Amino acid sequence: MREYGHLRQEDIALITGLSQAFLSMLESGQRRLTNIDRIVVLLEGLNAPVDITGPMLRPMAAAPGSSLRTAS
Repeated sequence: MREYGHLRQEDIALITGLSQAFLSMLESGQRRLTNIDRIVVLLEGLNAPVDITGPMLRPMAAAPGSSLRTAS
């Protein structure tokens, strides 16, 4: 996806908040992306469409006209 978008690892690091070193290890296979929080950060940073990632890996947005309620 990075190469398709003609982005450098440094660009992805800025977009996602993940370190360039971590991204390099991911691409080389030295590290695996197993932490769901990091996966979500990466998907959000890349603005990956829900139809590719699936709704389970994306934060849910409030429906238009609805309000979020908290317990007090």
